[in-house]
Amino acid sequence: MFNSLSDRLTATFKNLRGKGRLSESDVNKTIRDIRMALLDADVALPVVKEFTSAVRERALGAEVSQALNPAQQVIKIVNDELVEILGGNTRTISFAKNPPTVIMLAGLQGSGKTTFAGKLGAWLKDKGHTPLLVAADLQRPNAVTQLEVTGERAGVPVFAPERGNTGGHDAVGADGQGTRSFGDPVAVSRAGVEVARRDQHDVVIIDTAGRLAVDADLMQQAADIRSAITPDEVLFVIDAMIGQAAVETARAFADGVDFTGVVLSKLDGDARGGAALSVARTTGRPIMFASIGEQTKDIEVFHPDRMASRILDMGDIMTLIEQAERAFERGQAEEMQRKFLAAEDFTFDDFLQQMGAIKKMGSLKSMLKMMPGMGQMAAQIDNFDEREFDRVEAMVRSMTPFERNHPKQINGSRRARIARGSGVQVTEVNQLLERFGEAQKMMKQLAKGGGMPGMPGIPGMGGGAGRKRQGKQVKKKGKSGNPAKRAQQEKEMRERAAGRGPAGGAFGAGATPDAADFDPSQLPKGFEKFLGK
Repeated sequence: MFNSLSDRLTATFKNLRGKGRLSESDVNKTIRDIRMALLDADVALPVVKEFTSAVRERALGAEVSQALNPAQQVIKIVNDELVEILGGNTRTISFAKNPPTVIMLAGLQGSGKTTFAGKLGAWLKDKGHTPLLVAADLQRPNAVTQLEVTGERAGVPVFAPERGNTGGHDAVGADGQGTRSFGDPVAVSRAGVEVARRDQHDVVIIDTAGRLAVDADLMQQAADIRSAITPDEVLFVIDAMIGQAAVETARAFADGVDFTGVVLSKLDGDARGGAALSVARTTGRPIMFASIGEQTKDIEVFHPDRMASRILDMGDIMTLIEQAERAFERGQAEEMQRKFLAAEDFTFDDFLQQMGAIKKMGSLKSMLKMMPGMGQMAAQIDNFDEREFDRVEAMVRSMTPFERNHPKQINGSRRARIARGSGVQVTEVNQLLERFGEAQKMMKQLAKGGGMPGMPGIPGMGGGAGRKRQGKQVKKKGKSGNPAKRAQQEKEMRERAAGRGPAGGAFGAGATPDAADFDPSQLPKGFEKFLGK
């Protein structure tokens, strides 16, 4: 979504790096480039003016002029202002003290309300809640059926007493006058809340109707539903791909329905993403969720600071860690840690478990884009074929349990059988086994402290550079050419042999040396001129 904006801003900041001091002309050029990047991303003009004015004021101030690295300071200022425009702080759902918590979804037709209802239900279910979906969109053709299918995929029950528009006709009457009635959405919404209270569902999600454009009927129906059920949260679902129109649409819904939070849908699209940078600032309502795909798990809590980091190509490690914690089971992680520390062989069964956990985390492409600096490799990441994982998994599953745990025993005939069973060439099986063998060696080296190839060992784990130092012979100290010092050295050696050596210092050294120990001939050449005689 933000690839274009991220590329423009990264190129702008690249021109600043290496400068020990920024002049006013440097700042002005940077602000101009930022302004053009934001306008090209469809950010609303008032937001662009406010943003660039704040950045200019801070960039020309003391915090940049006195900074050791002015370029990094400017990037920090832009990051801070992006976080502020995106809403500042993270906000999630405010749950009612007395269940059920009622959440009403509003927005234009096609913005993704019904799909998001299922995603939100699945997200709440994972958090330990018992949500109920209510089908109050009775006008869009087959909207009730779509919500039922979405609820089934999410594992969340759906309350749908009315079938709504199942014939695929418009809401206008056959004579062109008036409105065709498919049921009362206000009554359905009210009944849904009562059913949730009766069946002890602690959250109710009400999917309301939308229109292709903002009109009086849409606002009135949404306002009537709100008055009837008094929701705890009204979430305005907006398509992040509609650009400048997002601002006018959001303002219209804020005036007509008075929503409490914003949901950005279709953030996985290829649009320029100006809506995300405009809606929160122009409406004063926080962005609470982001919809990033078609699957029920493709939902994220919107964190302004993390989104700003993504835009500036600084990655989003925190979200990546949270996804990994959800995907990897604690028992599997502890077992892998035990095997790692015990330097046991990494098997293909372990590989299958890890691959399954990675699939739970979502698209590998989206995970790679969360890594810092990966914006510069966006084209290569987009061209990556994730089906390669399916081919590898097919090869592993074509192995017997013995072969998975003893990959070195896979001979030529076994490789041919694995290739036939997985529908690949024998050369691909050979490549997999070769890469797997290298991975086993690397993990053993890490466990022993040898580190990555070409890298020093891990401190505290033995091996590595430490083994090399231990293997070296300690060079013996030669006898001094000064007769007085040589006699002192021989005396100390005799005392140590008799157990009467001088006491060690704080760092293992001997006592403070006597003047007789000093031998000017041991000093570097030319140093004797500093010795006053």
